[in-house]
Amino acid sequence: MLKVDNLKKRFGDFEAVKGISFAVEKGEVLGFLGPNGAGKSTTMRMITGFIPPTSGTASICGHDIIKDPIAAKACLGYLPENAPSYRAMTVTEFLTFVARIRGFHGKAARAKVDAALEKARLTNVARQTIDTLSKGYRQRTCFAQAILHDPQVLIMDEPTDGLDPNQKFVVREMIKEMAAEKAIIISTHILEEVDAVCTRALIIAQGEIKADGTPDELRAKDPSGKLDVVFHNLTMGKEGN
Repeated sequence: MLKVDNLKKRFGDFEAVKGISFAVEKGEVLGFLGPNGAGKSTTMRMITGFIPPTSGTASICGHDIIKDPIAAKACLGYLPENAPSYRAMTVTEFLTFVARIRGFHGKAARAKVDAALEKARLTNVARQTIDTLSKGYRQRTCFAQAILHDPQVLIMDEPTDGLDPNQKFVVREMIKEMAAEKAIIISTHILEEVDAVCTRALIIAQGEIKADGTPDELRAKDPSGKLDVVFHNLTMGKEGN
């Protein structure tokens, strides 16, 4: 469902992403792990078409993000870092706005909004303005816009960052409920997140994929569960053992 082919990104003389390739199939939840500055967010922004790659491309449900971006993005849901939204709108107004952008109107739009509110556990705050919500509810509002059109591929950048344990649990449960029917990527820097929801993980450091395996295989490299040993070895140019 998602294929990434040799993506590279250069900013001036700095090569942030050095040629990343991988695939994610339906039913897979891929954890995209790495220390700050590793190139995770840059890679996700290229996959979603928010920034152009220097070279390489990504294919979403068979549609090339460079050559056929509209068709590719129709199959894609994206939760960016920090959950951006229009905070003067109510939750329902914001999701209705998103529905219209996605081409839904009238009863179809209302049905999509109602379904997204229910899936994201937002019905109790649907009439509140977004700026009055806690960080967890704001995160779930942006999550709702990402799934509103029922995309086949879902990409989330740090979906639980800064949330309290209860909010993290809710977001992870929402991801699990959709996992069987979608190809999902979640970026994070903690193995706990991968343990909770992912079937597989890639570790990226210095703009390159350094490891690919199950959560158990990654934990074997660093029994602490924090990936400190793995990250240290990768940034020093060594493979963790």
